[in-house]
Formats: sequence, C-alpha cells, structure tokens
Amino acid sequence: MKPHFLAVALVSLVLSVAGAVPFAQAPGPRPDTVDLAAIQLIKDEGLQRSQVMDTAWNLTEVFGPRLTNSPAVRAAAEWAARRLTGWGLANVRQETWGPFGRGWANEMFTATVVAPQPFPLIAAPRAWTPGTTGPVTADVVAPNIRTDQDMAAWSGKLGGKIVLLGAPVDVRPLFTPLGRRFTGQELADLETQPINAGRGRGGRAGGPANADFNQRYMQYLAKEGVVATIEPASGRNDHGAILVTGSPATYRDTSPPVVTPQIVIASEHYNRIARLLAGKVPVQLELNVRNRFFDQPLDAFNLLGEIPGTDRADEVVMLGAHFDSWHAGTGATDNAAGSAVMMEAMRILKTTGLRMRRTIRLALWTGEEQGLLGSRAYVKQQFADRDTMALRPGHAKLAAYYNMDNGTGAVRGVYLQGNEAVRPVFASWTEPFNNLGMTTLSVRSTMGSDQVAFDEVGLPGFQFIQDPVEYGTHSHHTNMDVFDRLQAEDLMKNAVIVAAFAYHTANREALLPRKPLPRPRQASTAAATQ
Repeated sequence: MKPHFLAVALVSLVLSVAGAVPFAQAPGPRPDTVDLAAIQLIKDEGLQRSQVMDTAWNLTEVFGPRLTNSPAVRAAAEWAARRLTGWGLANVRQETWGPFGRGWANEMFTATVVAPQPFPLIAAPRAWTPGTTGPVTADVVAPNIRTDQDMAAWSGKLGGKIVLLGAPVDVRPLFTPLGRRFTGQELADLETQPINAGRGRGGRAGGPANADFNQRYMQYLAKEGVVATIEPASGRNDHGAILVTGSPATYRDTSPPVVTPQIVIASEHYNRIARLLAGKVPVQLELNVRNRFFDQPLDAFNLLGEIPGTDRADEVVMLGAHFDSWHAGTGATDNAAGSAVMMEAMRILKTTGLRMRRTIRLALWTGEEQGLLGSRAYVKQQFADRDTMALRPGHAKLAAYYNMDNGTGAVRGVYLQGNEAVRPVFASWTEPFNNLGMTTLSVRSTMGSDQVAFDEVGLPGFQFIQDPVEYGTHSHHTNMDVFDRLQAEDLMKNAVIVAAFAYHTANREALLPRKPLPRPRQASTAAATQ
C-alpha cells in the first residue's frame, strides 16, 4: 500500500470511530472504591449499639453550658477525655492555646417584676458581665439615650435605676412551623453554582461609630450607678426563646469590666414593661444576679484524641466540632450534638476494629463562639499562618478535616467549599447513604464554623449539610438549646456517615484534592487598599 493510500485509510478509520464517539475526551476522574463491607460494620455498630445520646446527655444535662474557660467546660472536657480513653483512643490530651481571657459563670439568677403586678421574667444575664450585690429592688426607666447630648442630659438621674435599652420590638405571629427538614427543591438549589454579581464596594455606614457609642454608653451607665440594663431578646427568637451571648470583649479584660449587669429578657416581657412605662405606670423589678469571674487560667484548650494509622500514620484525617457553648441553655444543638457525633464516630471506628492506614484525629474546640479561636490557634500552630501563608510540615500531611456544627438535623450532604475536584470522590462515598437521606453535594461554601480555619489556609475542610430542624428558629444560642431538642435518630445516622467518610479518607491511596493556596492575607489586605 502506497503512503498516500495509508494516510487515507487512517483518516477513514479515524472518521469511522468518530461516528461512534463524536470527539475524543480526556479521561475524567475515576470514582473512588467504596468498601461496602466496612460500611456494613459501621452501620451495624452505629445504628444498633449507639452511645451518641448518652454522650450528649452527659455533656448537656450533667455538665450544662460549656462557656469557654468556665469551670463547666473544663469539667466536661475531663469527662470526655476519660470516655475517649475508655474507648481505646490514643494520645488523648488537652492542648492549650491563648491567652483567651477570664472564665465566667452564672451561679444564681432571678428576675421578677414586683409592681404594678408581679410576674417572673424569662431572662438571663449576658456572659462576662458582673452581678448584683444580692437581691436588689429598683425602679425601671426608659431614657431613650441615643447621643452624647442625651447622656449629658440624663447625667445624675439614673443612679439606682434599672434601664431599658430600647423601644418595644415587633413580635410577629408564627404562621410557619419552627422545625422543618430540607425539601427536595431546597437541596436541588444547594447544588447550583452561586454567582456573585457585586458591582462595587458599597456597604453599610456607621457600624464602627455605633459600636463605639454603645461601648461609651455602657461605661456611662456604669459610672452613673445603674443597677442593671434590660434589653429584649432578638426578634428572630420570640415565643419565649431568648438569644443570649456575651458582653463584647469583656472576657479579654483582666480587671472587672466597667459595665453594669446586662440582662436579656423575652421580647413579650420586655414589651409589657416598655408599654407600662410609656403609659406612665411605674414598674419595679427585683433582681438577684450572682456572676463569678475566674482569673486563672487565662489560657483555653482544645481536646484531642487519636486512632493511630498503620503504614501512613504520619498522615492525618481530622474530625472536629466545637465543644464550647453559650450559657442560657445547655448547649445541646450548639454544639453538644456535633461533639457527641464526632466522639461517636471515633467510637464506631475503634469498636469495629477496621484498619485505617492514616491516623484519625478528633478535635473538640473551644473559643468557637468568640470567633473560631481554638481551631484557628491549632491551624496556625500545626499547619499554616493565614497572614503570611508560611506552611508548616503538617500542611502536606492533612488528608481532610470534617466539621459538625449545624445542630441536630440529619446529614443531607456536604458543602464542598468550592472544591469541585473532590466531587467524584464524595459522590462515590455518598451513594451508600442515599437510603439515609444523604444525596446532596453543594459546591457552595458555608462559613461561621471551624472548617473555615482549615479552608482559609488551603486545606480540605468540609462541613456537612444538615436539616435545619429548629436550629435557626428556636434553639441556636437560646435558653431552649437543651437536651429535649436533640433528635436521636438523626445523630445516630450522622455518626455513621462521618465514620464512613473518615474511614475512606484514611484508606484512600492519595490525599484528597486541594484548591490552590490562597494569597497571604497581609498581601491581600495591602493590595485592596492600593
């Protein structure tokens, strides 16, 4: 055959193949192998002999709220360490970080309207604020101070009074249920790619100025000798739920803060008092607030424990949840639920005796509620400095970090944090849990919890998508965040899913795909200001 005939024949062959396959494609990423035998063991242990609710019961009912650096969070961590050690985990320890600041605990609280008609208030003090000097009965006033000129006008008139901090709030009727699960359409929406079509640098004005005025106002009230301040719960949480956090930054102070006792009360009760005062009807309250500060230690801690790997033991898979909570409830859905699930996942893996090539490390963080402080301190120490992006040796050894901090709801999928390369991997690992309701892989990023500390230095850090249940409407940061709000079946399923993801990550041949490293934050900030 002559050369030109050979070329024609080759072209004909290519065209005939192209008729069956329109165009040549590069091979896509291959799905990961799923160990169905291991999943069967994990499901059996986690769904038939679960201890997740017993763990959650101890964290909430026995130890109560776990405010960072409080005696309660330290006692709960000591109990959790004993439980993890009893399950056979290795290297269980507390790693200190800080300084955080003073500890704080409320040891006594009563608040009652005594005139014109007595009734008890649904209320709680803000964390890191002082208490009263025993029971105090005082008149309530509503000065409506909004400017420095207002403060000057009220000077010398507020001593010995209880001050309302604002106008009545709008309490709306409940036309939708407080608790719900994701609909199919909502899950489908989560799978769509979000597009930011921002057109400028516009933003709200006046935020820092308002914060500065509020700080000066609180100091002014304390100097005036005000007994306490009263403020309504967030409008998001009416119907008897009060959202209570802390007084800004006072935990950082090593001397008593220059503020008064700060009390948050149910919106409905606040409005009744405000309306009585507006109608010229005098109101008196009796308060008894015993708050205690703990000046030592100023350092906080994270609780860690491991299941050592085999041939790749120097590489690590991490599971984490924040251990700390706010104090009005017992920190059940936020975040004893996540802590108990991650502890249970470790118990399942240890009890089944499954072989893991990489080490699996549990981390229970503190300081999350004050700004991801514990996880960020750990990431900076072990992996990378976000400001400079100087990497530590451990950065190359972390396979993945999985976080649990969306309440008690069942896992429905995973937020990929923009990491599309991990989609085919997770798609394979998700399939055996479709029958538990886990179907969704969302490219979107979710913020506000400890996976951010890992993601922001280029590490694969993931948060699970969970049914909202009552998280954002009733329990999150409120006095209703208690053991009764936990859903046992959801937590059991969640622990099984987490254990399976950890197992497959630990035994995967390669580390999980990563996004490109971010620019150093210092350089990004400098570029933005030029």
